[in-house]
Amino acid sequence: MNRSTLLFTLCIATFQFSATAQEWIPLFDGKTLDGWRPSENKGTWRVEDGTLVSRGGRSHLFYDGDVQHHDFKNFEFRAEVKTTTASNSGIYLHTHYQETDFPETGYECQVINGYPTNPKPNQYVERKMTSSIYAIHNVWKSPARDNEWFRYRIVVQGKTIRTYINDELMAEYTESEHPFRPADKKGRLLSSGTFALQGHDAGSVVFYRNIEVKPLPDNLPTPGTPTDDPAFDAKIIQLSDDNFPLLDLDVQLGHGLTLDGAMANARRFGYTYGFVFSGPLPASFRKPLNAFVGFKATEPQALNLLAGLAPGTFDYVIASTGYATGNEGRVSDPQASMEKLVAFIEDLAARNQVNIYGEATALPDNLMADYDALWTPVRMDRVINALKAGNVAMEINDRLKVPSAAFIKRAKAAGIHFTFGSGNTGANDLGRLRYCIDMVEECRLNANDLWLPQ
Repeated sequence: MNRSTLLFTLCIATFQFSATAQEWIPLFDGKTLDGWRPSENKGTWRVEDGTLVSRGGRSHLFYDGDVQHHDFKNFEFRAEVKTTTASNSGIYLHTHYQETDFPETGYECQVINGYPTNPKPNQYVERKMTSSIYAIHNVWKSPARDNEWFRYRIVVQGKTIRTYINDELMAEYTESEHPFRPADKKGRLLSSGTFALQGHDAGSVVFYRNIEVKPLPDNLPTPGTPTDDPAFDAKIIQLSDDNFPLLDLDVQLGHGLTLDGAMANARRFGYTYGFVFSGPLPASFRKPLNAFVGFKATEPQALNLLAGLAPGTFDYVIASTGYATGNEGRVSDPQASMEKLVAFIEDLAARNQVNIYGEATALPDNLMADYDALWTPVRMDRVINALKAGNVAMEINDRLKVPSAAFIKRAKAAGIHFTFGSGNTGANDLGRLRYCIDMVEECRLNANDLWLPQ
């Protein structure tokens, strides 16, 4: 036994019987697979230059060592991770050794930082990104990059799981008393168990180092709050399991809504937010690792500001057209107003500046009661054809509850892509995307119908 291995063994022996040591304990000695047990394709896992590396067919590497007899309830876990291009992996918790297939018990915290460059037709493209509490509360924008080391921390306390990347809180989930689970995910529950690292497939090469755990007392209280709407939560979890990107790309800060408050709301449902600004980013704005930022034009001339902004400042451009029918939200000639609105949308889509048609198909207040009559099939098709020609996505707006289901179905049939947007005006009307989720169900939208910032 060499000196480094002896020191590692002594360290483990010091803590192996302590459930409340509250010190960081190494689980990997940097030299060997001692304390770890691989499943199925056992040659997938090896030690290279002080790191654990997955390089081969599907295999899960379970911690099987002496620390707490490899059974953990409350804890902090941390590791440094590095992915390679389009590599897929994960960190399981509260799981148990399983010789084949993906672990059926416990939770997986996702490790994947990018998409395939040129996916094949009908190829499954994983959208649940690093730090996702996999298929429960996902993160839809990766907070880390391939080929760069990043710090991954997972905290379990009571019935709450939290994930952190580079010390920034990413995802959070608190189990309810009777949580919904899809038929093939019934074992995805908190209890106690060990950790496992995922070797996903032969094309995924992922590195782990400095793997440590800090056991916490078993009797700690649950810090989070479970869902107050089990039926809605079940819809969210099913969509999350279905790899359906849950992005809200029309969130406006201010009027009582702070960045911290908005991010807490996003974590509550497993959404990823896009924060919109009508000009240059404020100097005080700190872009979260797992959020997008968009430029929102609320009048035509605002698009001219884009020319003066640094490339890459914004992830997308969203334009609203409700102002085109009257500044007061009221019009005296509905038919003329509709023709003006449709022509405006056609012009907007042809500019090659806009990614998303925001507050899509909204009308002035005094016309909304006649929405279905005013949006005739001819007018709907003119808008749909313009958006398709301009490669512009259509926003489903939660606050205004537009477009109608009929309009969405017609646009879907034509191949239009959609985004979701709260379209909030402040803290009081930042919703749950309930209308958007209802439209997913009623209009049978799938993941391929959604537009995502690249």
